[in-house]
Amino acid sequence: MTAPRALPAPHDTPLDLGGRTALVTGAAGGIGHACALRLAAAGAKVRAVDRDATGLEALAGAARGLPGTVEPHLLDLTDLDAAELAAAGTDVLVNNAGLQLVRPIEEFPPDVFRTVLTVMLEAPFRLIRGALPHMYGQGWGRVVNVSSVHGLRASAYKSAYVAAKHGLEGLSKTTALEGAPHGVTSNCVNPAYVRTPLVEKQIADQARAHGIPEERVLSEVLLQDSAVKRLIEPEDVAEAVAYLCGPRAAFVTGTSLVLDGGWTAH
Repeated sequence: MTAPRALPAPHDTPLDLGGRTALVTGAAGGIGHACALRLAAAGAKVRAVDRDATGLEALAGAARGLPGTVEPHLLDLTDLDAAELAAAGTDVLVNNAGLQLVRPIEEFPPDVFRTVLTVMLEAPFRLIRGALPHMYGQGWGRVVNVSSVHGLRASAYKSAYVAAKHGLEGLSKTTALEGAPHGVTSNCVNPAYVRTPLVEKQIADQARAHGIPEERVLSEVLLQDSAVKRLIEPEDVAEAVAYLCGPRAAFVTGTSLVLDGGWTAH
């Protein structure tokens, strides 16, 4: 019988990513911004990927003085070859970038549907594909896919987003199965509605779709199925991402860490 692996004492397991390179997509704002800062606070050298140059510049400023570094990397994830190349040599990959449009299926623009799946499903596949050779070579890696409660449940008027997140869940599980023999874990983090610019835009879109004032959208639509009646903060999601990169999460793989305020408890 193999001897049990010695673990540090529970009080002595801080997240230490010193010497590690992390890549975070959609890093210019919201969840991605919070994740980049959290990983840099743990000592990682963070490649912050986004197409928003101004947001990346602000992120780099916010990271000054942290143990790690943040290196802005201007990239449009619809350039799939460039995305795969950018992931080479990374130890931690956080697939976070996303976009949203709220429309009935019969009114949903096909070009937007295609773009959503490209950015939120095909680009993560290419990023994982680019990152795995290095992770496999060193026998350690962490893939964290920022999914959503909509990776587990559907909502009307969000066909592209729901389809992409459901696909991301399957991609993450497949990555976990293939990566396990190489010391690589892959998991999803599944928040409900987070206080981000993306959600603020959704409130306006949902108001139009449901024909109600914006002030009623939060309580009557977005948080209707949540037992905890508030938005999640980006930093809460970043802490869940950090946990999955930490020493106590080495056996956590192929699963979804749900932060939904009780939505899926129904």
